[in-house]
Amino acid sequence: MCGITAVWGKDDQNLTRLMMNRLIHRGPDAEGMTSFSNATLGHRRLSIMDPEGGCQPLFNESKDIAMIANGEFYNFSQLKDELSGVHTFSTSSDSEVALHLYEDANHGMVNFLDGMFAFILTDGMDFFAARDTVGIKPLYYGDSGDRIVFASELKALSGRAGNVREFPPGTYFHSGTGFHKYRDIPKAEPEERSVEDWCRVIRETLERSVGKRLMSDVPLGAFLSGGLDSSIIAAIARAHMSELHTFSVGLEGSADLEAARRVAEHIDSIHHEYVLSLDEIKRTLPDIVFSLESFDQDLVRSAVPCHFVSRLASAHVKVILTGEGADELFGGYAYHKDFDDTMPLHEELYRSVASLHNINLQRVDRLTMAHAIEGRVPFLDLDMIELGQRIPAKLKIYTDSKGKRVEKWVLRKAFEDLLPQEIVWREKQQFDEGSGTSDVLADISKDFMDPEAANGYAAIHVQDGIRNREEGVYHKLLCEAYADPSVVLDNVGRWQADRIYERPADVRSG
Repeated sequence: MCGITAVWGKDDQNLTRLMMNRLIHRGPDAEGMTSFSNATLGHRRLSIMDPEGGCQPLFNESKDIAMIANGEFYNFSQLKDELSGVHTFSTSSDSEVALHLYEDANHGMVNFLDGMFAFILTDGMDFFAARDTVGIKPLYYGDSGDRIVFASELKALSGRAGNVREFPPGTYFHSGTGFHKYRDIPKAEPEERSVEDWCRVIRETLERSVGKRLMSDVPLGAFLSGGLDSSIIAAIARAHMSELHTFSVGLEGSADLEAARRVAEHIDSIHHEYVLSLDEIKRTLPDIVFSLESFDQDLVRSAVPCHFVSRLASAHVKVILTGEGADELFGGYAYHKDFDDTMPLHEELYRSVASLHNINLQRVDRLTMAHAIEGRVPFLDLDMIELGQRIPAKLKIYTDSKGKRVEKWVLRKAFEDLLPQEIVWREKQQFDEGSGTSDVLADISKDFMDPEAANGYAAIHVQDGIRNREEGVYHKLLCEAYADPSVVLDNVGRWQADRIYERPADVRSG
């Protein structure tokens, strides 16, 4: 995991250096830069694979193509075996396979990659950049005079570029031909199979996905909120490791802390927890908003516990597994229960997976990288996403014999023998709810701006779509954190944007 920056159209080491300096948190272990007559690449490194020899930029054998990358290529071992007969590898870094693959397959190389990534290659005459299908790893670009500039985070471009946009997921850019979509989020129609078959396939697919993501040359752990998703991931990982460090945070007496202790005891992990205080949340909130690059209320609320659990984990590991994506694949949010028709729910779940790149995945990336750890998301493996599309929505939001609607039912069934029953059937609570932070943030926000002033502020900035007083406070904190906040404001993703709703039948009939 790293921070990458680039300038295309001119060699500009000064600008590249300024952008790199805003991304030190993403790569505190090393830095590197290289220049061509028409391009400059800059890299901040968090050493995960080949810590000693994998510094970037990486170069091909003739030193005429340079590459910088952020992320992981999970199939690098297979690709390296296929490429070794033609190419000489100078490192054990997984990133080097993409460099040599580009030499052989040019832009077609993206179709062979399995991972989470954003990377850039150039020989000074051509410039090539790509981002993974789901958008797990970030990349942004903008204009600076007659140059195009690229960076992993918006804060690196604030004040240094205009017309800044998110680099689209599943897309590559070539300097000669522009942007090209190379892969969409997997889409499939629901299939009818037995519950037993679905449970078996879910388990097999997720176990393979977790197994891929254990690849690391440095210590690896798992976030553990005590909810279903993180508990499943931690339990699977623990079965493959001699020891596993798990991490949980929450306010004193919060549901997450108690549940996480129960899971950690069950799977025999080395468990770490941190009890939050109101004063510490208040003191840290401006830094969290700055790191997050968003004022969206739902995102900020979940970013608070994510910040503190990332800080806790950073003292022990460099790589962390998370349960992100399960709610979108298997119907884990409260509003999913409002769907009576399974096809609109099926479509909504697909939409929500496709929108993760600039909401929940942005939170995971920014808050883990703010503490120099790499977050990995097994539920968002492409095979898992495709499988999730094939499972009928009626098995996700399931109506039991008592008429109760149970979210993520088939996922619970698939792993009901792996975890304590009270965890498997624990009612869904979002990260901010289980940790207790959602209950206090509305009150804490009043310490930054009184309600009357917040109402006036929201009215002044109505063009940014501020929904309420609390969100207005986050907007104000964001604007105060950046010399040019427009770069960030223009790219804020909204958790509820384009959501498909279906009102319950009793409401519709009334």
